[in-house]
Parts: sequence; C-alpha cells; structure tokens
Amino acid sequence: MRAKTPSESRTVMTDLVLPSETNPLNNLFGGELLARMDRAASIAARRHSRRITVTASVNHVAFNRAVPLGSVVTVEAAVSRAFKTSMEIFIDVWIEDRFTGERTKANEAIYTFVAVDDTGKPTEVPPLKPETDLEKERYAAALRRKQLSLVLAGKMKAADATELKALFAS
Repeated sequence: MRAKTPSESRTVMTDLVLPSETNPLNNLFGGELLARMDRAASIAARRHSRRITVTASVNHVAFNRAVPLGSVVTVEAAVSRAFKTSMEIFIDVWIEDRFTGERTKANEAIYTFVAVDDTGKPTEVPPLKPETDLEKERYAAALRRKQLSLVLAGKMKAADATELKALFAS
C-alpha cells in the first residue's frame, strides 16, 4: 500500500450555529459539536483508508472556548497516524468572528477510527507519511497516546511501552 499524507485525508466542514443547537447560554451544545467532529473525523478516516470506518474511541476532547449562537464554525480533521487497522484523527475546531472574520481556535479532539470490510472485520489501512512539522509532531505523539491507552487497558506491559519510557529517560 502506498503511504498517504495527512493532507490527502484532510476534511474541512464549515457551518453556522443555529438557535436549535444552543444551550440556555446561547452557546453550541457540546454534544452537537461532538457530532460535527465525529462526522469530519469519519470522512478523514474514510479518505485515508478508502474503507468503511467506525469510531473506536474518543481519546481526548477539549472544550476550551464556548461557541456562540451565530458563529461560523469550521471543523478540520486529518489522520495524524495510521496503525495496522486503526487511524488516529486529530481535529481542530475554529470559530470565526462574525464581524471581523478573525479565526480563533476554540476546541480540539482526538478520535480513533478502525477500517472494516463489508462484514465488519478490521482491515489494513495504508501507512501515513507526515510532511510538516506539526504533522510530524502529531504523528510521534500518536504512538505515545496509543501505548498509554494499551497500558491502561492492560493490553501492554508498561515495560514494553518504549515511547512512554523515552519521555522519562534523561
């Protein structure tokens, strides 16, 4: 399989925050934002793998800024690392000031998707070749996150988590 770049999977979805999607403070419901992020991540995973993909986990979500009613919200998702059958998707959420047009990063998330065949069995995905400094940073961090997740789930011994050990070596 040919290695793909994160830009080949990059998905950008832009939408407006409507009154029916807001809480009593007139900010976008967190669940609505999670759904938007899941859709963008799903498209990015499918673009990378060219397979049916399913959400395996939501590894990290940071709601750093409220997203007010009337905001233009852009969700950007791209594969940050591909493993054997799974892909980590890094998501950045931007809001655009409706008066100035200035974009501000509001939130971010990391999802894991698994590629499956028509019967639902996990199937291999192409490798990923990061190019930019940010892509390389996210690519390296993805392995540390995976190892930590495996250790916490009891599926990997801490002694075998080479990337995690390297963080603490002097």
